[in-house]
Amino acid sequence: MADIRNNFVGIKSPNPFWLASAPPTDKAYNVIRAFKAGWGGVVWKTLGEEGPPVVNVNGPRYGAIWGADRRLLGLNNIELITDRDLQTNLREIKQVKMDWPDRAIVVSLMVPCVEEAWKAILPVVEETGADGIELNFGCPHGMSERGMGAAVGQVPEYIEMVVRWCKQNTRMPVITKLTPNITDVRKPARAAHAGGTDAVSLINTINSITGVNLDSFAPEPTIDGKGSHGGYCGPAVKPIAMNMVAEIARDRETAGLPISGIGGITTWRDAAEFMALGAGNVQVCTAAMTYGFKIVQEMIAGLENWMDEKGHRSLDDIVGRATPNVTDWQYLNLNYVAKARIDQDACIKCGRCHIACEDTSHQAITSMLDGIRHFEVIEEECVGCNLCVNVCPVEGCITMEPLAVGAMDKRTGKPVSPHYANWTTHPNNPMAKVAAE
Repeated sequence: MADIRNNFVGIKSPNPFWLASAPPTDKAYNVIRAFKAGWGGVVWKTLGEEGPPVVNVNGPRYGAIWGADRRLLGLNNIELITDRDLQTNLREIKQVKMDWPDRAIVVSLMVPCVEEAWKAILPVVEETGADGIELNFGCPHGMSERGMGAAVGQVPEYIEMVVRWCKQNTRMPVITKLTPNITDVRKPARAAHAGGTDAVSLINTINSITGVNLDSFAPEPTIDGKGSHGGYCGPAVKPIAMNMVAEIARDRETAGLPISGIGGITTWRDAAEFMALGAGNVQVCTAAMTYGFKIVQEMIAGLENWMDEKGHRSLDDIVGRATPNVTDWQYLNLNYVAKARIDQDACIKCGRCHIACEDTSHQAITSMLDGIRHFEVIEEECVGCNLCVNVCPVEGCITMEPLAVGAMDKRTGKPVSPHYANWTTHPNNPMAKVAAE
């Protein structure tokens, strides 16, 4: 049976599924329930410095985006870091770690961007026996207006500086949590790496407004007639998160830097995809808030079954396997040709493929044949864009079939070339011409 035990920068857990720093990890009661359900670890909800606790709003904290079936696709939250006393959190962390020594407990931290503030909180967290710390440089609301969270995460120089402070003042592994609210995520990752971070985690939530109440004309969630931007998370952010994970995993300056993947992970497949792109483990929040802590049992079983089926013996067999296959557009093979194929036996004659192609693409699918509804690909017009595959309601009905080398592409009238060719060498590329000269 596949071994899914996880060792992330020396932090061991029975599986790679951790709960992310968020409401589900705000207190011992929740964390204990999570461990009983099977979670391999938690990142304790972000702690602030000693003193009066942060004040959260006393009202709605979440906005939502739903699919047509009311399935939750994304959450926007305006909640801040823990509003519980620091000492209370520290006592609970210490006790839970003593009671659950085989589970990972990482403590998320956010204090002012001042060295003394970090020097003050690090030893008291270390005393709890926690396995590591996560620097919260991602929170996009509330705390960022106070010069913390994303306000630090958007400035690479600040990231490097704070990471250095932490590495100089604690024995614990340091995980740097990155904000997605930035143009190029590689720059903060490089800064964290330069500062000596043991790992990065990403993505934190995306700055967002999920909706506007058209009766009150205020953003949702609404507090006394007003709304605010918040942090967006859930299945809808997964594609953004995976791209950013892959960008860091394949960057020359950060290649090999351990990554904890976060963003819309709901199933074992989501987790496997993140790990294939370079994540050493994954963190989950929205799925647990939507379906409860026991969802991890399906994740564990699904990952183990898939690994057994594919012959993967340990997580090392899959981490980073897809990274070499992520490339820039300019290096894609322009001599590769594929065409759509419609399985006539599976087709339910709904016509969605035809409408999508006829109205918005390449007019490459018929709608009638001899006066009867009939949907078939016109190879002379098909560019292989696969829009029809994605709009078809019947899984597997429309597939993309590569043309063999030497086969005639009816659209171009040319045989498929056996040679690899990309945009960097294409005659239409003016830069290619300059390079040749």
